[in-house]
Amino acid sequence: MSFLEVTNVVAGYGSGPDILKGVNLQVQSGQVQCIIGPNGAGKSTLLKVISGLLHPRNGQIHYQGQRIDQLRPDQILAKGICFVPQERSLFPDMSVRENLKMGGYVLSDRHTIDQRINEVFELFPILGEKRHHAAKTLSGGQQQMLAMGRTLVLRPAIVLLDEPSLGLAPIIVEQIFEIVQIFRQNGMTVLIVEQNARKGLEIADWGCVLDLGQNRFDGPANQILDDPRIRELYLGTHKDTAQ
Repeated sequence: MSFLEVTNVVAGYGSGPDILKGVNLQVQSGQVQCIIGPNGAGKSTLLKVISGLLHPRNGQIHYQGQRIDQLRPDQILAKGICFVPQERSLFPDMSVRENLKMGGYVLSDRHTIDQRINEVFELFPILGEKRHHAAKTLSGGQQQMLAMGRTLVLRPAIVLLDEPSLGLAPIIVEQIFEIVQIFRQNGMTVLIVEQNARKGLEIADWGCVLDLGQNRFDGPANQILDDPRIRELYLGTHKDTAQ
């Protein structure tokens, strides 16, 4: 069994229609896997199901051989699965340092938390400079750095990233993808939904294409990049956004 395995998952919101229509996904430990697809494909919905924010209507999710699809989000986080949503979910009136400290709230060792916060400041000097500033005063790129830095404090086994480069300047986008590589170097597995499909696949080991709530293609990321059908449908001038 894979590190994380999604099997025939069907999901939607409230009494609305199915967004996911039998999605299957296998994520191997230590890999970066990128999910791409057009608007309305169900990419963000899939991450919400894995993180426990949305329960599936059908199907199962297993993590390290244990079923997790009916657990609460906090229980899933405690198992080492961390979700970084598009909206970043920062505490806007709390300082940068306080937000980072909240990232390690499930850790009991204060020394470890402080050490990891200092490592985040070394990685992102601008966050160190603004450690006492409220999160709401940061630019969009700085807020994304803070959201991902908070994940580094926790150091989960799996990081679920939902559109981390959305709306950011190109130079900041490059930094965001460098952070994904740092996650990998720290032993984390990364499942990333990315509107910049080409860039996302370039840093990934494995790729998956969702369309209309179903799997269309999956395989090694470099093969997906080289597939003429996928280039024509998903990697051309069309810019997709998650749903």
